[in-house]
Amino acid sequence: MAETSSSPAQVELASKTVQELITGGKELPERYIYKGSDARSLDASLPLMDIPIVDIGLLTSPSSSSTQELEKLRSALSFWGCFQKYFREDGSTEGYGSDIIIAEEQTLDWTDRLLLTTNPKDQRQLKFWPEIPESFRETLHEYTTELEKLNEILLKAMARCLNLEENCFLDMYGEKENATMIARFNFYPPCPRPDLVIGVKPHADASAFTYLLQDKQVEGLQFLKDSQWYRVPLNPEALVINAGDYAEIMSNGIFKSPVHRAVTNSERKRMSLAVFCIPNPDREIEPVNGVVNEARPRLYKKVKDYVSLYFEYYQRGRRPIEAAII
Repeated sequence: MAETSSSPAQVELASKTVQELITGGKELPERYIYKGSDARSLDASLPLMDIPIVDIGLLTSPSSSSTQELEKLRSALSFWGCFQKYFREDGSTEGYGSDIIIAEEQTLDWTDRLLLTTNPKDQRQLKFWPEIPESFRETLHEYTTELEKLNEILLKAMARCLNLEENCFLDMYGEKENATMIARFNFYPPCPRPDLVIGVKPHADASAFTYLLQDKQVEGLQFLKDSQWYRVPLNPEALVINAGDYAEIMSNGIFKSPVHRAVTNSERKRMSLAVFCIPNPDREIEPVNGVVNEARPRLYKKVKDYVSLYFEYYQRGRRPIEAAII
C-alpha cells in the first residue's frame, strides 16, 4: 500500500493551470522541474518505434487471415504492450484542471486535462461536459460507444491468440454496462524548457486497454522498452492502443502493460484524447484459467478497486502493479 502524506497539501489543487502560467509569462516554477531517472533523455534524439498495425476487422474474420492477425496481436502485446488500430471505412478528478497535489515533493506535469466519466452512464457528471461546440456531447457518446465494442473484440482476441476459451478475459472484465470508461483530453502548451519539464511522468495505465487519439501533427508520446525510450510515430489514420495493468494481471504477465510518458516542446502546443477501459471497481481481478501452470507460476494476486491506488502511486513515481505482485 502506498504511503500517505501527512502534508496539508495532500488534496491541494495546483494553484494555476499550465495555460495560466504561460499567459502570465512568469519564471518556470520549481515544481515543474522534472528530476526522474530518465530526465536526461527528455530533449534527446530518440529512435522511432516500429509500432505494429493490427487490422481489427481481420480479428473477427473466419478467414485464414484471422490467424495471422491474432499472431500479430499476440506479438505486439507481448513485446511492446501496444499497437495501432487501423481505421477503414465500412477533490474530484473530473472536470478541467491540472495536477492534484498529494505531496510537497511532487513534480507537476506540464499539461492541463479535461477528465470525464463516460461509463457507467448513470455516473456521468454532465456539469463538466462542455456545451460548446453543440456536437461535443453526442460525438463523445458515439465515440466511446464504439470503443466499448472494440474493447470487447480485443478481450476476446486476447483469449483466442493464447488458445484459451474465447470469453475468459471478457468474463473476468465484466459486463460493459457496469465497467468504467474515462475520457481524458490532454492539452500540452508550448514549454519554455522542454529539457527540464515533462508533459506526463513515466507510468503504466490502470486499465484493461487504453485508446489514444494522437495529435495529427505534433509528436510527444514515448514508450519504454528494455531501458530505451522510443518515439511513437504519428499516424492520423490509426488509434494507438496499449494494454494496461489489468490486462497484464489477467494474462499473468504474458501481455505487457508498457511504461510510457509524454514530453514537451518549446514551439507547438499538442492535444490528445485517451480513453481508459476499466473493470467495475467491485470486481475481483486475477489471472484467468489457463495462464498459470508449472512453467509459468502465478505472478499476481487477486485485486479489487485497483484504480484507487493509481493516482497516489503515479504522483510518487511508482507503479501500482507493485501492490499486486505476489
